[in-house]
Amino acid sequence: MSAPLDAVDALADALDAGRGRLPDALVDRGDAVVAHARDRLALSGDVTVVALAGATGSGKSSLLNALAGADVARPGTLRPTTSAPLAVVHGDADAHALLDWLDVADRHRVPAPAGTATALPPGLVLLDLPDHDSVVAEHRAVAERLYARVDLLVWVLDPQKYADAAVHDRYLRPLAEHADVMVVALNQVDRLAGAERGTWLADARRLVDADGLRGVPVLTVSARTGEGVDGLRALLVAAAERRRAATQRLRADVRTVADAVLARTGDARVPRPDPAAVERAFTDAAGVPTVVAAVRASAARQVVARTGWPPLRLVGRLRADPLRRLHLRGPATSGTAGPGAAGGGAAGRRDAGRRDAGPVTDDAVDRTSLPPPGPQAHARAALAARAHVDAATAGLPDAWVLAARGALQPDAWAPDLDRAVAATPLLAERAPWWAAATDAVQRVLVTAAAAGLLWLAALAVAAYLRLPEPVTPEWGPLPAPTVLALGGVLLGLLLALVGRVAAGVHARGRAARARRRLHAAVGEVARRHVVGPVAAEVARWDRCRSRARAAR
Repeated sequence: MSAPLDAVDALADALDAGRGRLPDALVDRGDAVVAHARDRLALSGDVTVVALAGATGSGKSSLLNALAGADVARPGTLRPTTSAPLAVVHGDADAHALLDWLDVADRHRVPAPAGTATALPPGLVLLDLPDHDSVVAEHRAVAERLYARVDLLVWVLDPQKYADAAVHDRYLRPLAEHADVMVVALNQVDRLAGAERGTWLADARRLVDADGLRGVPVLTVSARTGEGVDGLRALLVAAAERRRAATQRLRADVRTVADAVLARTGDARVPRPDPAAVERAFTDAAGVPTVVAAVRASAARQVVARTGWPPLRLVGRLRADPLRRLHLRGPATSGTAGPGAAGGGAAGRRDAGRRDAGPVTDDAVDRTSLPPPGPQAHARAALAARAHVDAATAGLPDAWVLAARGALQPDAWAPDLDRAVAATPLLAERAPWWAAATDAVQRVLVTAAAAGLLWLAALAVAAYLRLPEPVTPEWGPLPAPTVLALGGVLLGLLLALVGRVAAGVHARGRAARARRRLHAAVGEVARRHVVGPVAAEVARWDRCRSRARAAR
């Protein structure tokens, strides 16, 4: 029975995927079917349970005796006739566990002699059920409970009540999916004349077909005379010998619920929208353009601070570092640091390089000093997220669309975006090596200029004091101190100008790298808050539908 068990498992998966999206009544009914099917499949597959159902006075008990070949059920004149289910077990098969599961206490074993006309196969269990129109509500409840659990259902109709709307509307028509495990027996045919029999059979066939039970056998029987009983018995024997009645019944139950699930999930071809619009909106809401501009300015300032003319560096140091002003860069740290070693903010100092450490928590990073997103940026992010949800869930049932929208948590976007920016490595604490080399050259030039100026000052003092003029070497057309002073200043300024140009190129590169890192960090937030939950909801819908198809 691996095939029906696979279908049951598929239905269970579909219900789990649709829980909270499908109607609660459908899920509860499906859960009951899954539990019932698993319980039934866990019991003996060698036992087939055939139940005789019908109205008061239809002759169920008499027909059961005729099929069993023994007077087991006691027909009576009081109504309701059958108040509790009665089981007739044929052969030596152990049906106790199954009957315990069915909650049938009244049991009779009939060892029918093999090879006789009345022989039924071993392992076949006949049930005489209470009347479905019993005036006692408890009797009707027992009958309806067993309708859903037995393997093969024989509806016993009599000439007076065969067209009763209650039978067709309440029982036969809702069981249209179970046509493979149903038989309609028109009992008490002996009470009708020959012409009336054909009319009755044709009319009953028409009603059964109208109920959606076109494949259900409809035959006339008489429990009193035995007419047609052998034909009915042959159907039961065939069902028992095939051992498919239980499987077919479970398949029908599973198929009915699977059809209902498929009807609720629709048949849409869900598109996969590009999340770029959401990421762009989140990038603006996170203040990435502001941070990138700050990185560029800070990187240029960092290089100029090492390549600029030393006497003018003090002026540059009076201006605050743009990244430090945004709380995205801490004080300089000692030791050698590379581009990825020292992070952009507190998180960069503590967890530099931990790009794959998972979501950043409040305890892991400090908050930035970026201004919170304004109403327009926040509204653009919300609109982009909503547009992505609508595009990704186009064609899905309303319950799934609402669930996808409900997965959005706009209040969590701003703090998570802020933490993502704070945790992103933006700029190394130290300037590049060539800036340090330029700084060394600038120091030499400043020293030379200072030495030349001091030398010139000493010469001026000596001339003022009318002291003997010392011998001053000449380098080319100019005295050595003049060459040192003018050369140190001019070369220093020229090198500072070259350094400023190089600082601009370096700053643009650092800003581009920071932009890529920030976009990746902000994209992760967008995926975690919008793209991921929506994709998970769509995947859940797809799994619900595909598993329902598998169960179907």
